[in-house]
Amino acid sequence: MLHLNENLKKSVESYPDHPAYIFEGVSTTYTDFDRQVDRLAVGLAKRGIGKGDAVALLLDNRPYFVIAYYAILRVGAAVVPMNPMYTSREISFILSNSKAKAIIALSALEPILTSLKKQLEGIQDLIFTETVGSELTVEQLIQQEEASYEPQEVNEDDLAVILYTSGTTGQPKGAMLSHRNMASNAEAIGTLLELASIDRMVAVLPMFHVFCMTVCLNGSIRYGATVLILPRFHPVEVVHAIRDQQASCFAGVPTMYNYMLQVPTVAMEDFASIRVACSGGASMPVELLHKFEEKFDLTIMEGYGLSEAAPATAFNPIRGTRKPGSIGVDIPGVTNKIVNHDGNELPRGEIGELIVQGPNVMLGYLGLPEDTKVTLKDGWLYTGDLAWMDEEGYIFIVDRKKDMILVDGYNVYPREVEEVLYQHPGIIEAAVIGVPDTIHGEAVKAFVACKEIAVSVEEIVEFCQDKLAKYKVPRLVEFVEELPKNSTGKILRRSLRT
Repeated sequence: MLHLNENLKKSVESYPDHPAYIFEGVSTTYTDFDRQVDRLAVGLAKRGIGKGDAVALLLDNRPYFVIAYYAILRVGAAVVPMNPMYTSREISFILSNSKAKAIIALSALEPILTSLKKQLEGIQDLIFTETVGSELTVEQLIQQEEASYEPQEVNEDDLAVILYTSGTTGQPKGAMLSHRNMASNAEAIGTLLELASIDRMVAVLPMFHVFCMTVCLNGSIRYGATVLILPRFHPVEVVHAIRDQQASCFAGVPTMYNYMLQVPTVAMEDFASIRVACSGGASMPVELLHKFEEKFDLTIMEGYGLSEAAPATAFNPIRGTRKPGSIGVDIPGVTNKIVNHDGNELPRGEIGELIVQGPNVMLGYLGLPEDTKVTLKDGWLYTGDLAWMDEEGYIFIVDRKKDMILVDGYNVYPREVEEVLYQHPGIIEAAVIGVPDTIHGEAVKAFVACKEIAVSVEEIVEFCQDKLAKYKVPRLVEFVEELPKNSTGKILRRSLRT
């Protein structure tokens, strides 16, 4: 049975004295981790949290997140992870939509959450990381509960996580992910990365994001590996942690690799312990991939995923052919397909929409049957991403359907232009969008962040003219200090349109 609770149980039995996680130099064994989860589960159960309930997590990267995550699952409830940087309005919507019964949060959020508790009837308990007035703390619940908890009987199709998508239009949607969805993906990723108990996985991606949740947390715990918890991403601190703690696995987004590449003091030796490095969350520019690999002699394996698929669907194999610019091939148990507007599979090499089928595909969107019908059709998840597949089954993402630019009726894919911009020696980051144009319908506009050397608009346009068809060349260029990013470091094109 594919089950997150069973995964932890098996690792505790198999590796009782092995470190489950290390945080700020302190190591916690699987036995002690399980005891922490058990005690918090008892505390939650005594406060009326049980099967079918939802509990929100508003935490940063710290052991409390992992403990609370598995304690919530152990009582049969669903985890609702949230970015603690969300505004009061964003938090209020998700709490209301998910019908969260309790909240485990950073103490700094007490004023916001106390106010929201008065407004939202369903919230019964606020539990904070530190003492705030008369409210409970996570540590108090862990310390005061000595009795072991008899886990709720939870089926693999029961709800485990409600993951709210970023919501490019309108309000975010709650993707309902079952134990089977999450556990199958953790197992597949672990198989692909060849995870074992001797591995040390860096968890610096935000834990509330499904990329970290599946690859760094659930995947590592499934195979008895050690999670190296880092509270935040700082390129120098991350590199030092990799070197000092002899990390063997690193998962990050392209901007993380870009930031580490820009640090002049980082050397090849700092990554000597890394066995596998993977990238996801966004497409990695091929030029960035080559520069990083050449400087540090480290191969980066690209994959692809989305919240609705828990998240991974494709990955470059660590043994066998790796194709730069490709997101790889089907992961175990999952099928990817390229289709036209009618849902018919396209011949290899033709661009269409990427759709996915497998045990990782979500149950649906919470309370949104119509949106679910649009996204899930005949057992297939329609991703909204444009892609093509080569003769060997390797998938190449072209762009989001919604991001495609139409210039004089010609399709311009932002990523193609961005790939060229990243080749310019003076450009660190680049993003491309379409803007209204009275003559051509849309015009290509580039946003670029540059190094200290001076770069002109004319130079950038001329650079692109040698490598792109005329209609693809940016007609507008805007210089920025830094491009807008989400919590994982993914560049947000939609923020450039406002």
